[in-house]
Amino acid sequence: MLLDASESQLVLVDYQARLLPAIHDHAAVVANALRLAQAADLLDVPVWGTEQNPSKLGQNPPELRALCRNTLSKMHFSGVEEGLGEWLRPPAKPVQGNARSLPKHLQKPQNAEPERGTIVIAGLEAHICLLQTALDLLEDEFDVWVVTDACSSRTERNRDAAFDRLAGAGAELVTTEMVLFEWLRTAEHADFKTVQALVK
Repeated sequence: MLLDASESQLVLVDYQARLLPAIHDHAAVVANALRLAQAADLLDVPVWGTEQNPSKLGQNPPELRALCRNTLSKMHFSGVEEGLGEWLRPPAKPVQGNARSLPKHLQKPQNAEPERGTIVIAGLEAHICLLQTALDLLEDEFDVWVVTDACSSRTERNRDAAFDRLAGAGAELVTTEMVLFEWLRTAEHADFKTVQALVK
């Protein structure tokens, strides 16, 4: 199964200023998160961010925040505990109509936009906030794809343990380039050269 841009959303978890210096290989991890967000923006994939206790840990880098539709400030380690799931799967809107409309029991609710049940997720720390958010998304019946080279922890051991646990729970483990080129699907895509330039 390949990723489909039209069914995807991107979630960027806690790339925060005061956390980054302690994170293994943080410069490469943030660079990959930015590539993902830039490609998502080009390909009309919604991008969402989270920040853990931002008054203490600071905000995500401004270049990432600027590409997010919204950024969730949270205290729970899982963003789902604080409403991320509602952002990713908005409630259906009631059908508007007049007196000649179908009776309410025959009307079907309409979503504001088509449901995108594939969540591409990356962030920090892999074994805490990323892990708990991804596991909750799986429990809420989203398809979860974890971008391994855009995730990290303070130690490689914690990061790798998170990947083992996520794979065992049913998440797909991918890399930034896998995501970008699966979203494109073909070298004939109108944005191929722009996306390709992001990884050169």
